[in-house]
Amino acid sequence: MDTQEATTVFLVLCISCFLFFASWRKRSGNGKLPPGPVSFPIVGNALQLKTKNLSRTLHKLSETYGPVFTVHFGSERVVALHGYEAVKEALIDRADKFAARGRMPIGDKFNNGLGIVFSNGERWKQLRQFALTTLRNFGMGKRSIEMQIQEEAQYLVKKLSSTQKMPFDPTFLLSCAVSNIICSIIFGKHRDYEDRKFLTLMGLMNDIFHVVSSHWGQLYQLFPSLMDVLPGPHKRMFKNVDELKKFISEEVKKHQDSLDPSSPQDIIDCFLTKMEQDKHNDKSEFYLENLVATTFDLFIAGTETPSTTLRYGLLILLKYPEIQEKVQKEIDFVIGRTQSACMANRSQMPYTDAVVHEIQRFIAVIPLGLPHTVSQDTPFRQYIIPKGTTIYPILSSVLHDSKEFPDPEQFNPEHFLNENGTFRKSNFFMPFSAGKRICLGESLARMEIFLILVTILQNFTLKPLIDPKEIDISPEMSGFGNAPKPYQLCVLPR
Repeated sequence: MDTQEATTVFLVLCISCFLFFASWRKRSGNGKLPPGPVSFPIVGNALQLKTKNLSRTLHKLSETYGPVFTVHFGSERVVALHGYEAVKEALIDRADKFAARGRMPIGDKFNNGLGIVFSNGERWKQLRQFALTTLRNFGMGKRSIEMQIQEEAQYLVKKLSSTQKMPFDPTFLLSCAVSNIICSIIFGKHRDYEDRKFLTLMGLMNDIFHVVSSHWGQLYQLFPSLMDVLPGPHKRMFKNVDELKKFISEEVKKHQDSLDPSSPQDIIDCFLTKMEQDKHNDKSEFYLENLVATTFDLFIAGTETPSTTLRYGLLILLKYPEIQEKVQKEIDFVIGRTQSACMANRSQMPYTDAVVHEIQRFIAVIPLGLPHTVSQDTPFRQYIIPKGTTIYPILSSVLHDSKEFPDPEQFNPEHFLNENGTFRKSNFFMPFSAGKRICLGESLARMEIFLILVTILQNFTLKPLIDPKEIDISPEMSGFGNAPKPYQLCVLPR
């Protein structure tokens, strides 16, 4: 080795050591940051994180480091909250301190800090309050939206009947049913299930959720700058987002041309009216870019997670026909075969209610939850979480708590039943997160999942194409979201 080569090696070692110790000092937080595995410069803990099932990897780390620990997603420092007590303490007991949205590279690229889901500060407050008020005005949580879901469920029944007992993939039918409900609130119209444009939109959203939850999506979360210059499916994901926003922009233009401020027909009309009212307010967050981003947030969140929950639920019921049969007996006893299911029936159907809750608990559709952060150095237990640290409340750790739900990896409706067969509520039931950032469409999603699932089982028996014992109900992947493996089924009229 000549002098130049030796000098080069020495400099590389020096730089590596400098980066390592800089990372270590950043991690140490003056000795008060929660403990965690040793991270490495640039890659952080990427080599230790199994992206195929990230929540399981974090569970393993919690066994070593406790319920509050530090990991590095690439160069991003992350504090993980594992278990009910830690999550509750942060999101509920100290909601004001932990309400801010943390950094999520994919989400940041989707909306660039606009909209509701990934915004902060005054923007988030204004837009969330607007969305909550407007959704309620258009019936969320009320009888009017319940009737709309009932009508959509009956429309879905007709489409399911048209399969004529033949095998089919339920993905698009369920997506169309759920999406039509949020579409009526946002865009003021119902779309036919054969509408090519509508089906294309469903495909785009399904693909976004799939890619975000895949290895590619996880790699983007860890190394966004690198992935921006590398080819791969993640590039398609951002093209899909652009296509959805193009569609939304076209709808906004139509609404602008036909707007009657005295009689708003949907959320877009209400937002446009608010834009006009606030046009001289420099601090208003009601402008065109925020309208598109907010509509995008409501459209994709109001479609993908409820429809994925239903699709996963049908797969689980295919695997456990005895549970399906027991639900159908309760439906027949309480509702019958001809009357439409309603939310008032739920209190009379403890077993069905338990099955619906257990589906949501078991699948943990957004296992890590969405990231939070703290806006200043924040004492938490015996630690200090530095300002700007990304915080993940691991929702799957709450939903799969073995003390609250014995054998949590097993699907068992008894988790939500008392010994006398009545429904058992649980504070650990957090599929929609908790605190100030809880999903604003929770009541709508609960209605959709219950009414659509009950209506399907009221009218059909689900039949698998293989032996139920061979059905795999583990997620296809477990990153940002949990989605079932692709499957087909037959529906037989009852």
